[in-house]
Amino acid sequence: MIAELDKLIDLQKTDSNLRHLKRSLETADERRAAIEQEFEQHAFSIREIQNRGDELRAKRSELEKQIADNKTYLERADRNLKHAQNSKEYETAMRETDALQKQISAFETQVVEAMEALESVEKELEERADEINSLDEKRNAALAQFDVETAAIKKEFDAQTKHRAEAFVTLPTTLASVYNRLALRSRDGIAVAEVVNSSCSACYMQLRPQVMVNVKKGDEIILCESCSRILYVPQKGAEASAS
Repeated sequence: MIAELDKLIDLQKTDSNLRHLKRSLETADERRAAIEQEFEQHAFSIREIQNRGDELRAKRSELEKQIADNKTYLERADRNLKHAQNSKEYETAMRETDALQKQISAFETQVVEAMEALESVEKELEERADEINSLDEKRNAALAQFDVETAAIKKEFDAQTKHRAEAFVTLPTTLASVYNRLALRSRDGIAVAEVVNSSCSACYMQLRPQVMVNVKKGDEIILCESCSRILYVPQKGAEASAS
């Protein structure tokens, strides 16, 4: 294979890798935010349970206060009942006593319901204790790992960018111009396409037998008759790729 074709293949692989690395870097903030959002959803669900527990405790406390107040009123109503001077006072005291007893009973039922609900909340929090206790640690570890991986991608991107610049200047001016024109014209940035099963891997057009023979030789630059990309067959797999 001629040296220029080897350089073009290496340049194409470098550019394809750079495109992939660039996409990773461009979406890094979005992907990092997604990690944070995932952990925030867990934290939010835990806070919801904890808030529900706080609300239930506050509700139980308020109900118990209402019960205590109503019992005080009931004692007063009982005294009024005992000291009623006439039937009207007696009936009034009886109605008040009956209403207060019903209200106390209703509040006590609500207290039991609140305690049962609180018990369920506390059980759920106990079951998720490990998750709650390790959530911040896991979040920080995940973000730290992501930052390490992103830094490695940035380092590789810089190294590949330098390699690309060094490789590009070794190409003949005309060939470099052809490569750039083809790469810029295609959405995927592919200027040099591997031949797979006797077809151009970029446009999938079947190559004519003579074109296939010329590509296999690797001693000249051959363009795809369909998409004009530069064609090549890897030396190790030339026979298998052309079959």
